[in-house]
Amino acid sequence: MTALFTHDLGDGLGLALREEWTVEPLHQLILENLDHLRPWEPWAHGEQSVDGFRIYTRGALTDWIEGRSLPAVILQDGAPIGVAGATIDAYLATAQLGYWIAARHQGRGAVTRAVAAILDHLSTTRAIQRTEIRTAVRNRRSRAVAERLGFTHEDTLRSALPIGDHRDDLAVYGLSPGSDPSRPGHPSRQHPRRDPEAVQGTGRSVVDNTNYAS
Repeated sequence: MTALFTHDLGDGLGLALREEWTVEPLHQLILENLDHLRPWEPWAHGEQSVDGFRIYTRGALTDWIEGRSLPAVILQDGAPIGVAGATIDAYLATAQLGYWIAARHQGRGAVTRAVAAILDHLSTTRAIQRTEIRTAVRNRRSRAVAERLGFTHEDTLRSALPIGDHRDDLAVYGLSPGSDPSRPGHPSRQHPRRDPEAVQGTGRSVVDNTNYAS
């Protein structure tokens, strides 16, 4: 199994595996965006040490190699601007997606393109039959990503997401092969793959917990 995962998203955007070289730039990006991330991400309220982040990244790569998840970094002109990925249950053929992006890169479609590419990779290489996005009900940007890509809001879990000293309601979105591909937001219509050769290798890794901002 090769340890490569890359995808050209166009317009200088790309996806790459979260390898060792991403540790320091992503760590710095998190520190610069903590005020942006803390309203949505439980992990953003903990200690943010570069050593801890390096250990996390190595564990993520182990999970990638063992086929449990897909950890990717979103790039703009080769520099990290956020992350996207999936935690996978191969036995159930399901996946849960996660993503976040730096505040100054919001609103440009980078997250939607990245998630669409991951969906394509999961469906074509791993035969995933159901994908979920779980996000705070009040996180309109994150919910908009799910809705643009054809996910259905299936349920709301009350007080299911701990954020600092309070708990948020959690919106659960689902996408399966039974979804209507004629819907304007369906990934097969919204973001076709630009370069069929851009995705290489297989495997996954954990995302930064299970709750996301975009």
